[in-house]
Amino acid sequence: MAIHARKFLPPWAVILLSMVLGVAAGMVLGEDAARLQPLGDLFVALIRMVVMPVIFVSLVCAVTSLHDLTRMRRIACKALAIYCGTMMLSAALTMSLAEAFDIGRGLSYARQAEVPGAAMDWSYLMPANPVQAMAQGQVMPVMLFALLFGIAINLSGEAGRPVAHFFESLNHVIFRLVGMLLRYAPIGVFALMAAVSATCGLDMLSQLGALVGTLYLACLLMLTVVYGTLLGLAGLNPLPFMTKMIPVQLFAFSSCSSNASLPMTLETANRLGVPRAISAFVLPLGSTVNMNGLAIYLGAVAIFAANAAGVELSWMQKAMVMLTVTFGALGAAGMPGTGLIVMSLVLTSVGLPLEVIAAVAAVDRIIDMINTSTNVSGDALAAVLVAKSEADFDREAYSA
Repeated sequence: MAIHARKFLPPWAVILLSMVLGVAAGMVLGEDAARLQPLGDLFVALIRMVVMPVIFVSLVCAVTSLHDLTRMRRIACKALAIYCGTMMLSAALTMSLAEAFDIGRGLSYARQAEVPGAAMDWSYLMPANPVQAMAQGQVMPVMLFALLFGIAINLSGEAGRPVAHFFESLNHVIFRLVGMLLRYAPIGVFALMAAVSATCGLDMLSQLGALVGTLYLACLLMLTVVYGTLLGLAGLNPLPFMTKMIPVQLFAFSSCSSNASLPMTLETANRLGVPRAISAFVLPLGSTVNMNGLAIYLGAVAIFAANAAGVELSWMQKAMVMLTVTFGALGAAGMPGTGLIVMSLVLTSVGLPLEVIAAVAAVDRIIDMINTSTNVSGDALAAVLVAKSEADFDREAYSA
């Protein structure tokens, strides 16, 4: 039915309809809705199947199109500055809201006196075996290898031109494949939402309703007020951006994966007037290191845990949380469940109770949904702002 609805409704409306029908099916069918999970898992698996080829080929093409290595460094610095700045802003925003709503107060968790520190292992960044890194879905090593490979093509001069042309053709083929897979997005979204609504239920939402509500409010403020303000400061009308990002946000909401949403985000960035040379570089980087939604998540949980333990965080401790959230998000993967992995690092940094993780895990999937929508929108926002600052931006395509 959803596929036939494409003839009468825009893509975002079809996906939204699929989500609504999926939630309704989950509430009606109950536990039986879990039988639909394989359909959703299959669709996400098909999308993930093309993530590594998209990242590698797109980045190689992006580098080969940027013959000026100085410009490539400039674009990378701008993108990272936007990512870090918006993540710290996200953490500060949600911590302020969490304190205002006093979430977690009344729970009884003991503060951890001494908790072993969790160290981030960055050694995996160097791909000893690029093929193995692709097979294991290690995004950062693949990105590093693609960057070096693209630079080597540029430095090869005329001898490297046939290789560059090959990757340009391969890039077109891969995105045609992505388009084929996305035609079945409504079915996958329906199945995912049916299974999630049946599994989580309303009881879990009521137990941690204040935390979930605060996170959703913070994410919505980021998506509208903060992102809109940044676009306005760049001289752009926020409405086209917000409208065109709706299909990506809805898919990210259901899949809970920035990486799985990457092919759709790349296509949308093109419709937002961002040239492929910039979007193919900025967006894969953002899907790995830009986690505005995760920063919101972790900032709120830090205040939640502090209130639950009866601890008043000092300004220095809050600054430590913001820094830990930012750097923890930089090293996180754009996959479901990332928040729980990085959460222990943030709580440990200021001695907050790790038992909170077990409670939050009950609604992690529900929180992951809005977080991922915020993440992918932040990636696209950075691509637009970088393209605008580079004077390589199609304003007509953006406003169309």
